[in-house]
Amino acid sequence: MDALHRLLGRAEAVIAATFLALMVALIFTGGVARMLHHPLNWTTDLATCLFAWACFLCADIAWRNDALMSIELVTRRLAPRWRDRVARLNYALIAAFLVFAAVTGAYLAWVSRARSFQGIPEISYSWVTASLPVGALLLLFTTVLKYRALGRRAEA
Repeated sequence: MDALHRLLGRAEAVIAATFLALMVALIFTGGVARMLHHPLNWTTDLATCLFAWACFLCADIAWRNDALMSIELVTRRLAPRWRDRVARLNYALIAAFLVFAAVTGAYLAWVSRARSFQGIPEISYSWVTASLPVGALLLLFTTVLKYRALGRRAEA
């Protein structure tokens, strides 16, 4: 499972970096085209889609690397046993929220399937909203592994 997580992490990093680079290129191209009086409205729509996906992929990368902001003022002063209990509770609350986000996001992706982009009418807006359930599931997978790792550290 850890090997799958590492492979997934590398894939996420490559995809997120590609999406971020494409977003910059699309916004720049759209701006230049608008300046030349030949607007390309689809560039903004596609950049929006890539942005949504990149946000969730980057959130999972940050969560995986413990790079998200955290406040440890109180927990640092707790005894190790209590610190582990608070961490377990925290992971459980995060997991519950991510399950809710995945279910709600799947519903949102389903109901937005008939909606399309203004500049790209052939493409469903569900491609944007699908980033929520997929991102939530990726974050949930990382959270479960963090919870398991906490249990292994407590046993050692």
